[in-house]
Amino acid sequence: MDTQLVSAKRSHAVCIPAPYQSHRGAMLKLAKLLHTKGFDISFVNTEYNHRRLLKSRGPQALNGFRGFQFLTITDGLPPSDADSSQDLMAIGDAVRNNMSAPFSDLISNLDHAASNSDVPPVTCIFSDGVMSLATSEATQEFGIPIIQLWTVPACAFMGFKQYRTLQEKGLSPLKEYPVCCRYQLPNKRPFGYSNRLDSGNEDIRLRDLPTFLRTTDPNDIMFNFVIDVAERANTASAIIFHTFDNLESEVLNALSSMFPRVYAIGPLSLLVNKLVQEESPLKSIDCNLWTEDTECLRWLDLKEPKSVLYVNFGSVAVLTRVELIEFAMGLANSKHPFLWIIRPDLVSGDSAVLPLEFLEETEGRSMYADWCPQEAVLNHLSTGAFLTHCGWNSVIESVSSGVPMICWPSFGDQTTNCTYACSKWEIGLELSGVVKREEVARLVRDLMEGDKGKRMKERITEWKK
Repeated sequence: MDTQLVSAKRSHAVCIPAPYQSHRGAMLKLAKLLHTKGFDISFVNTEYNHRRLLKSRGPQALNGFRGFQFLTITDGLPPSDADSSQDLMAIGDAVRNNMSAPFSDLISNLDHAASNSDVPPVTCIFSDGVMSLATSEATQEFGIPIIQLWTVPACAFMGFKQYRTLQEKGLSPLKEYPVCCRYQLPNKRPFGYSNRLDSGNEDIRLRDLPTFLRTTDPNDIMFNFVIDVAERANTASAIIFHTFDNLESEVLNALSSMFPRVYAIGPLSLLVNKLVQEESPLKSIDCNLWTEDTECLRWLDLKEPKSVLYVNFGSVAVLTRVELIEFAMGLANSKHPFLWIIRPDLVSGDSAVLPLEFLEETEGRSMYADWCPQEAVLNHLSTGAFLTHCGWNSVIESVSSGVPMICWPSFGDQTTNCTYACSKWEIGLELSGVVKREEVARLVRDLMEGDKGKRMKERITEWKK
């Protein structure tokens, strides 16, 4: 009886991220912060990612501790032992069709278990915004408030909110869309992609919006998925963005007029570093789906301050064999030292084999790893710039570390992030869609040693402060 009374006074948050590296990282940081404020945490992974985490971090990595447990649900996709990110469209389809019932069962089981243990019943759900199609049914069934965490910036979410309007105006799906490289818009831009659209904060080009609208298929899975999840934001008790007020004040103000409760609580890594004590068991919990190579940190220790270019295209983006070679030779021709993260699945349909001439040219000033502790790399004194796919997790960590970027967006919100980073916040240089070694070398030199790079370093230092 006494145990039940104590449990009833405690809050119990179920945290469910989208099943991707950066989404999981942001949600785990939020879960740690909630735990420091007295919440019991049930953190939900897909079974696929649960297996990958045990493989990368060891069989005890997900044991949790009192008040912080890891649980799993199925994504309903065919079983796989692969060690790579799952197909984006397959996950979108799974969230819509496969995961709602398993998630509701999980909530029911937690509430049932609460009557026989000191674990309190579920009092709230923190759902990744893109998981709302899988979580909203449970919130209605059990009467539990849901808070959405969007791991994209507010400007990208505002872009998602435009999709329905574009559809109603007949601007998307496209009537004509020639095959082209890396989601770049065709030379013939139908429907005014250079025109501007009122996004709620300022005019931006249609081509700067997240890329899922670039389809000719009205039944496109991701286009319709984004419309649906953006509209589900209206059902949330509150919306959290992994950003901070000064960086996106105009967009956040516009969103605050559309939703009753909008909060910017980033950068999450800085809050975790401030609030999680060194002796806390939370310190040992991490979420990297690949084994981290810490040898690169020792290599950085040997380099001059701000002398190294860090290269990482994230956990999902892939390169063609030609793009890999062009990047490699551009890095070689820049003459600057670099640390390059090359995932096992980085090259689409091929292994990431680097040219012999490149290896010979860069010997002594290059370091490679399958994966690394990115925050530690960006905060290292030797790291001077970051060549990135412009995923939001990478951008916000770069800002937190004061490291300017070369931006090569791939898909989704990355194009919007790139536009804001390069044009509005002035902390990055954009690399054009078609990779040419000459441009790679030029941009590296501009950022590492040129006047333009000096201005961007000053600008991102201001944002860091």
